[in-house]
Amino acid sequence: MARDNVSSDLPWDVPLADALAALRTTADGLTSRDAAARLADFGPNRLRDRPARHIAIEFLRRFRNPLVLILLGAAAVSALMREQAGFAIITLIVLLSVTLDFIQEHRAVAAADALRDRVALHVSVLRDGAARDVPAAELVPGDVVLLRAGDLIPADARLIASQDLFVNEALLTGESYPAEKRPGNSPQAADAGSSAAMDAVLMGSSVISGSGTAVILATGQATQLGGIAGQLRRPADPTAFAQGIREFGMLILRLTVLLVLFVLLVNLLFGRPLLESFLFSLALAVGLTPELLPMIITVTLARGAVRMARARVIVKRLSSIHDLGSMDVLCSDKTGTLTEARIQVVRAVDIQGDDSPGVLHWAYINARYESGLKSPLDDAILAAGADGLDGWRKIDEVPFDFERRRVSILAEHEGRRYLIVKGAPEDILALSSTYRTAGSEQDQLLDADSRAAAAATLRRLGVEGFRLLGVAWREVEPERDHAGIADESTFAFSGFVAFLDPPKTSARPALEALAQLGISVKIITGDNEWVTRHVATALGIRIRGCINGPELEKLTDAALAARLARLTLFCRVNPEQKARIIRVLRRRGHVVGYLGDGINDAPSLHAADIGLSVESAVDVAKEAAAMILLDRDLSVLADGVREGRRTFANIMKYVMMGTSSNFGNMFSMAGAAVMLPFLPMLPVQILLNNLLYDSSEVAIPFDRVDDTMIAKPYRWDMRYVRNFMFVLGPVSSVFDFLTFGLLLWVFQADEPMFQTAWFVESLLTQILVIFVIRTRGRPWASRPHRALAISSCGILALAVALPYTPIGDWFGFVPLPAHVVGALAGVTAVYLALAEAVKQWFFARRPRGRGKGHSGAGRGAAGR
Repeated sequence: MARDNVSSDLPWDVPLADALAALRTTADGLTSRDAAARLADFGPNRLRDRPARHIAIEFLRRFRNPLVLILLGAAAVSALMREQAGFAIITLIVLLSVTLDFIQEHRAVAAADALRDRVALHVSVLRDGAARDVPAAELVPGDVVLLRAGDLIPADARLIASQDLFVNEALLTGESYPAEKRPGNSPQAADAGSSAAMDAVLMGSSVISGSGTAVILATGQATQLGGIAGQLRRPADPTAFAQGIREFGMLILRLTVLLVLFVLLVNLLFGRPLLESFLFSLALAVGLTPELLPMIITVTLARGAVRMARARVIVKRLSSIHDLGSMDVLCSDKTGTLTEARIQVVRAVDIQGDDSPGVLHWAYINARYESGLKSPLDDAILAAGADGLDGWRKIDEVPFDFERRRVSILAEHEGRRYLIVKGAPEDILALSSTYRTAGSEQDQLLDADSRAAAAATLRRLGVEGFRLLGVAWREVEPERDHAGIADESTFAFSGFVAFLDPPKTSARPALEALAQLGISVKIITGDNEWVTRHVATALGIRIRGCINGPELEKLTDAALAARLARLTLFCRVNPEQKARIIRVLRRRGHVVGYLGDGINDAPSLHAADIGLSVESAVDVAKEAAAMILLDRDLSVLADGVREGRRTFANIMKYVMMGTSSNFGNMFSMAGAAVMLPFLPMLPVQILLNNLLYDSSEVAIPFDRVDDTMIAKPYRWDMRYVRNFMFVLGPVSSVFDFLTFGLLLWVFQADEPMFQTAWFVESLLTQILVIFVIRTRGRPWASRPHRALAISSCGILALAVALPYTPIGDWFGFVPLPAHVVGALAGVTAVYLALAEAVKQWFFARRPRGRGKGHSGAGRGAAGR
């Protein structure tokens, strides 16, 4: 279908029939064939569709890296000067790093895309006259979609029909209160696509309650939200992991510039050839830089994502694996996570606590006619089957929202009309002026004594573990055909409906597992304090303190921060208060995870370092989350935390190995450049040394991780990495200088023998110290992965054998006498023993990752 036959640029105030005609559709939707043609024409319904690039272009883009460009320049200079060995080594290093990084990232992106498809937003759409679920990305102008509470609005659309439809447009308008939407022309909306239009539902908003049918007018970049995104194009705030990588890169850059300039200056002062000095300095820069870090990170995170998928956790953003491993506080709702979510009506009582069938009668009418997203409490009321609805007719509804915490139904029975409300007991009592007791037909004044009796009943049932709803009603004028928030007053309080949701049997061992992992759990819920205390006690959660929403509202952020360490339960809180708690926790230096699955959880999922949701969650929650748990069980989360820490630990192994060894090696070369009458190692030998060392570490992503490294939450701490480098690097340099002395003064080594011997000693110490640094314990008590052992020992054997081969002669190496090799082995053995002692001292003096709190500049995990 040609695009000019279908217009998606329609004014919102034309008659609906004209809009449908312009879109060449009907209220029954498109055919599958038309939809496929329009998808090819308009493209996917995405705000920022990733342009498809040819695989060769993707590969070549990696050569834009500044370090790669410097290396390629050095290779070109070597080629012009006929330094074939230097040209070959530099080219090989570049190709190895770029190719490995490209292959692993390509695989990781494909795996992540496949995983994301499992939790992608789906929409109920009319195709061929029947409702079917399709990915939101496949929507096209002219599609007719079915909307219900909890749905994200997938594109800009115009309502065809609705029933009590309320939409949250805060993302577009900044207005936190839901807006009512109804079909019909909207002349007040002057701008096309304006959210002021009563019948306009726009991408980026979400359905709070009710239901509707709408025709899509614009998709993707053509939507109002797409226009805003196109104008701003602001990059997302860096995550904690990205911030750590940036800080690490700046540290390496500063050290590299300092060392290179120093060595180049010294060589020029000594009158050495300019080209040779330049290549030597450039080789030092290469040696200090961990070229394979991007590949190591990508491989490790991708492997972690696959392993977490096996543990029933889907990773939407790879870097969130680090944030999950660093998490030290988990905030969670109560229902369904800590409880069975199998709620049943147990009792219906008046304010005195006496059984009262009338309470369930009014609650049943309210729940039966409620059109919004029914909660498990509504389902339990309907399952209780209080009575039939003969003679009852719904007139209007004031839908539920999270500020009011109640829903009101205007219904008629035998010519009389009643406004029936149910919701949070304290709020319903506050709106009531009279009450009725069981068996009474007379209203009584709800005075201070009766309110005290109601509060006592509420507390007694709460302590017993029941969750309560308050129910009230009042008769209104027979001609009343509309109800609003202003009408919710002067009710006759009927009583309480008591529900029971038993604690989940699997929750207690899962909570114990999280505690053993160093994660504290805080319960943030809209439920009352007594029910929450009952559940927490049953699960063995130590309650240090509790605060309720109204009290929390009065606290400043500073006052709340001062009390956070003593608070375990946060009760009767609204969505904004939940997000505020999380933000304050983060400012206190905690890495915070939030587990939620409801509409009201979206702000908290955005605010947390790591937003977690479940596969059965509403679309808003799944879209906001960085990870999706396929099982609604905290034990799955504990497994995910272990995998996150295992992944991060292996990344940190490479960082700490590479920085300490490279820094020590390059520091030694800089010192040797001052003391020796010749270069301690030829540029090509430095490059070969670096290539072999990096090759020995390629298998680090597969390495085993000690239990002690996943027992606590750790975070990226640049001071820790820097201090480790400055402590262990000089230890390596001390033994390098010892080797220099042996070679010069004991063995009277000439230039080729010196360079060959130090090349071998350097690789011996760098590779073997891998087995020291990879574990916080004793090296012989922690077995490395077979792949790491094979790669390291294989490269080590190659380095020792290389001087005795024809290839070694090409690199300027000479065979070493047996006594020299023996001396190098002895130096290496002593170095490894001292490195182990220094490592143990360092770990004892500087506990890992306990620096100044969270280093992330932005939200760590919330699926921005």
